[in-house]
Amino acid sequence: MSKILYKKKILLKKPEWLKINFPINCDNIQNIKKILRKNQLNTVCEEAQCPNLSECFNSGTATFMILGSVCTRKCPFCAVSKGRAEKVNFKEPKKLAYVISKLHLKHVVITSVTRDDLKDKGIKHFCQCIKEIRKKNNVTIEILVPDFRGVLKTVLDCFKKNLPNIFNHNIENVPRLYSEVRPGAHYKSSLKLLYNFHKKFPHIHTKSGLMLGLGERFDEVILVLKDLRKVGVSMITIGQYLQPSINHLPVKKYITPSKFKNLEKIALSMGFSSVFSGVFVRSSYHAQLQKQDMNLII
Repeated sequence: MSKILYKKKILLKKPEWLKINFPINCDNIQNIKKILRKNQLNTVCEEAQCPNLSECFNSGTATFMILGSVCTRKCPFCAVSKGRAEKVNFKEPKKLAYVISKLHLKHVVITSVTRDDLKDKGIKHFCQCIKEIRKKNNVTIEILVPDFRGVLKTVLDCFKKNLPNIFNHNIENVPRLYSEVRPGAHYKSSLKLLYNFHKKFPHIHTKSGLMLGLGERFDEVILVLKDLRKVGVSMITIGQYLQPSINHLPVKKYITPSKFKNLEKIALSMGFSSVFSGVFVRSSYHAQLQKQDMNLII
């Protein structure tokens, strides 16, 4: 039996604004799931229990998760399975390109589990996916990457020939809480990844995301936004952390919609070109709309 880390009695009562209206028509959802299963592909929408799954699947969008469905890190906020990683499926890039074509997508988001077990941390597989997608599809590509710990030069060298339209790496939360929220990751290393990618490829938009409600202070959030701007990040998403299960980090506070709106105004005043800030906002939520905000051209 798995160890219970957080007792039910400390769970906060969910406020009224944390309600999702699920659509009645689930045809698109089932159709996408059927295609994904047939081609042995994963989505972070399903694996991370995203609250926007119904909305996104019904609009014909999905965030694909490559390199398996088991993560080598044990971040206590994340619903993705942890443990011994699966073997890399080298047929995945071509299958991904095929499914994107079948779904008639125009903007694609690709993320992955963290693969610390791989020598290159999975970078070459990302690049191969981009290469195969561009062969078969006329799409813009956004990648949401892990921190690629310790292999920054390989990152820059590999992506040079297989550039995405948007390079996304989530900073997640404030540095004071990193040891609890992102064990195994380092705040400055994440900033360094974003900075070096932006410096090497200044014409490619860089993006990051924050989840709130884990005990961070407002002033700390503002400092993180400033740090992100300093390293060249132009796109930002800010959303509410929701506890996936009793075994995950508890929510310390539910942020009101008005405070999210205020953060949006502050971020825009700092010079972010595209800001999505709201209760249910996730890193890839309405990514196609952020693409339009940035006037990306296929």
